[in-house]
Amino acid sequence: MSLVNQLIAAVLAVLIGLASGTLFIMSDSGKAMLLSQLKSHAQDSATHLGLYIAPFMADKDRAAIETAVNAIFDSGFYQRIEVTSAEGEPLFSKETPSDISEQVPNWFINLVHIEPPSMEREITHNWRHVGVIHVQSRAGYAYERFWEAAQRALGLFVALALLAAIAISLLLHYLLRPLRLVEHQAQSLAQKSYVEQPVLPKTRELRSVVQAMNAMVKQVKQMFDEQSRNIDELRSIAYRDPLTGLANQRFALAQLQERIDYDRNFGPATLVILRIRELSELNRCCGEDNTNHLLKSVASELEALSQQFNRSVVGRTAGAEFMLLLEHHPLVRLKPALEQLLIRLTTHVVALYQAEQPPSPAFTIGISHSTEQGTSAQLLSHARLALQRAEDQGSEIIEYTGTYGVDSSSKTWQQHVASAIGNSQVFLQYQSLIGGDSQPLHGEVLVRILDEDNEPCPAIRFIGVVRELGLLDAMDRAVIGRALAYLQREPQGIAISINLGQDSLLAEDFPTWLGRQLMQLPHPERISFEINETVILNNIERTQALRSQLKALGTGFGVDNFGIHPQGFSYLYTLQPDYLKIDGSLIRDIDKNDEDRFFVRSLIGVAHNIHIRAYAEHVERESQLEQLLNIGIDGTQGYLHGKPKTLS
Repeated sequence: MSLVNQLIAAVLAVLIGLASGTLFIMSDSGKAMLLSQLKSHAQDSATHLGLYIAPFMADKDRAAIETAVNAIFDSGFYQRIEVTSAEGEPLFSKETPSDISEQVPNWFINLVHIEPPSMEREITHNWRHVGVIHVQSRAGYAYERFWEAAQRALGLFVALALLAAIAISLLLHYLLRPLRLVEHQAQSLAQKSYVEQPVLPKTRELRSVVQAMNAMVKQVKQMFDEQSRNIDELRSIAYRDPLTGLANQRFALAQLQERIDYDRNFGPATLVILRIRELSELNRCCGEDNTNHLLKSVASELEALSQQFNRSVVGRTAGAEFMLLLEHHPLVRLKPALEQLLIRLTTHVVALYQAEQPPSPAFTIGISHSTEQGTSAQLLSHARLALQRAEDQGSEIIEYTGTYGVDSSSKTWQQHVASAIGNSQVFLQYQSLIGGDSQPLHGEVLVRILDEDNEPCPAIRFIGVVRELGLLDAMDRAVIGRALAYLQREPQGIAISINLGQDSLLAEDFPTWLGRQLMQLPHPERISFEINETVILNNIERTQALRSQLKALGTGFGVDNFGIHPQGFSYLYTLQPDYLKIDGSLIRDIDKNDEDRFFVRSLIGVAHNIHIRAYAEHVERESQLEQLLNIGIDGTQGYLHGKPKTLS
């Protein structure tokens, strides 16, 4: 029971005790008054009756006496009336049983004892004593009147008690409102949400409590802010180029490897390598500060360009070399943006050289495209071959044309993919997520379609076409439909998670459609949805609205590819996902690299501090699993636990 309710109960108990005592005293007083009234009434009745029948008593006219007594007895006030002569001879007597109305409950009769009063009156006629009249009031009448009075008093007491309870409740709620705000502060603090009370209560004790709570909130916030700064600093030292702020060589190449070799849902990719020609000559001629300024300008321009594309990776891979990894874009669409980029950068170089002539061209770009079976090493090698060719030919932009990847321009293939998605002709596989106790937690759904030869093909074969045709939202809906059908068909099957893309997140009707689908599911807790961290940070309001909707429906929500976005993870405090999956690029060398291990441990600590489960992606070696378990991971996913299985 809450403190407010306990105080209300205590105050009401005291009031009820006081009121009950008052009611008892008033009832006892009322009882005495009622008996006094009955006694007086009996006395008056005996007097008036004696005055009327005195002549008849003198004559001992029993018939007249009987008539007079019957007339007054029928009023119901009396239990017994007896008339006797002066010699004590009974002239007439009438008595009725002491019945009590059924309206008076037995417990009240047993609780309250009423002895009806009896009165006698000596009667004289012509100065001669002629007899005595004895009148006794009826007990039933006394009980009935007293019960009516008790009911009225009890009703008034209950009404006043209710009014008092309401008034006390409102008053206490008002007076103790600061304590409820303190409770809200404590609950928010547990969720790493820092709420302070700006208005201090006037009550001294409550003001002290609120001030102490505000001080604690500030202190805890400072502690977690410091933790976040330390982790961000570690991120910068381990994974960021100190001059440009971009991903350093090690981290950029790790993400390239992750997206091309392991994340098959990334789809066909385009790699852009930009190199500053004759950087050492520029440094000699223009000075180190100007050279550093140019490097920062290149980084800033590339980062701005990357914002135009979804799920891009930008980094500095050598002193004069930068890389930009994108989802597949043909050169004809990419070239205008790259040419504008080179124009802006060349302007910077010309301004630096002033009187001297800068090299022409000052920058070269090599471009390559991933193939279905190609590796990240091949993609990088092809881009550098194109870059070298550009330098040899004195060109600015050269595309590697030795082997081109997925033929997304094939009309037949496009029609086949569009038909499969439009008709929901997809089938699902899943990769198990295994908890620390070696038990499966859920299976992450992988979408597949059949190719022209009716053979399953991986996502890299068709995801680029789906993206190019604008069917990503339709594909997500087809996957969700198939997944929900599985959950309804297999009530004892594995729980599943589904990745949602940006197109679905931005579709206006998607939340309504998804809500209708999930409401038909008997156990919505068996499904969860994941969104890439970059997509979340680019659409934070939409993501928060979807998260709230899923939480209300009892469905899980997770962050995919966590830990690589430079913006950090402060958004977790407001989003409050159920779990996060640490990006595989941070996991790959965790058994070999102390920096990776320390950084991942820090990410797990942040997640656990705000009650979020932390999982690791792309775990392939026992040594990785051992290190992850040692630093507190909640679950792991990858080929170590087996190849993807068909979701039957």
